[in-house]
Amino acid sequence: MSALERVSYADGATALTGWLARPAGSARAAVAVFPTFMNSTPGVEAKAKALADAGCLALVGDFYGPGAPHDAESAFAAMTALRADPEAMRSRLRATTARLTELAPDLPQIAIGFCLGGMAVLELAREGADLVLVASFHGLLATPLPATGPIKPKLLVCHGDADALVPRSDVTAFWEEMDRARADWQFMSFARVEHGFTNPLTPSGAPNPAYDPIADRQSWAALMGLIDEVTPAEQGSANRPIP
Repeated sequence: MSALERVSYADGATALTGWLARPAGSARAAVAVFPTFMNSTPGVEAKAKALADAGCLALVGDFYGPGAPHDAESAFAAMTALRADPEAMRSRLRATTARLTELAPDLPQIAIGFCLGGMAVLELAREGADLVLVASFHGLLATPLPATGPIKPKLLVCHGDADALVPRSDVTAFWEEMDRARADWQFMSFARVEHGFTNPLTPSGAPNPAYDPIADRQSWAALMGLIDEVTPAEQGSANRPIP
């Protein structure tokens, strides 16, 4: 697996930088990877590379643009500002999926995300994004803009039942929202598992988020199974120069 390639794009006047992982041969799907509130990190980039190893073209999106924060306090402030305007946030998300479509217009489009990114991909599904699959890992489930029409992609939501950021009332409200939207959804909930369970680089003993290898492995296997369902084994070519 080669190093990630830098990809420039924009949301209006805001310049953004994505990171692209290419498969060794032809790609069968194009995957937008939305990172945690810390933006692109080694843990998220490893997931993009794993997708490339599975035959997908994967683009790690950028939430913040120039001056993206590098410490948790600044990143939390940046995330709070981004979430304060839900419509503007959705515009930022669409910029990433639009850039991915430019890179691979003939491939099935998928979006996955972690933490803030997990919430982000559910927002894309809620607004009617033309995707075949969305997968959220330890993402927030509540939204100020619930779905008002049918949801197009299959949904996989992987959740730690001990996630302090997502009360059970949010879980049941999400299920009811998805049923009203007639979504094709799967919900995996892991007992005694906390927020951030997919990141093996989480410091040992961190109370929340905390890595859980079983939840990480099983949730990723579920994603791989769904990718197999919604995409052909080989489709198109993702080794063209970046436009």
